[in-house]
Amino acid sequence: MVDNLEEMLARGSDSAMLRFGLGSACLREKRHAEAIEHLQRCLALDENYVAAYNLLGRAQFKLEQPDAAKQSFTKGLEKAHAAGDIQAEREMQVFLKKLASD
Repeated sequence: MVDNLEEMLARGSDSAMLRFGLGSACLREKRHAEAIEHLQRCLALDENYVAAYNLLGRAQFKLEQPDAAKQSFTKGLEKAHAAGDIQAEREMQVFLKKLASD
């Protein structure tokens, strides 16, 4: 999966959706640092990509970067609220609570 998406990127097909797909695939494969890079690029291309904030925070959480994860989830909550994405809000609130308890 990642290889196919990376080939698309190499051919010049960069987009927020492609970067989100790469970030998501890397996260599933526990390639957290790579996931962070792709998700940050996704958000640079589209700062309103709510799901990217969620996955970015999760990847940062996995790499024990609590401050960065908190920042990502907090920004994601703002964007999710503005978009009316209640499910994303709930998911990010759960992770923020985990971070607060650590």
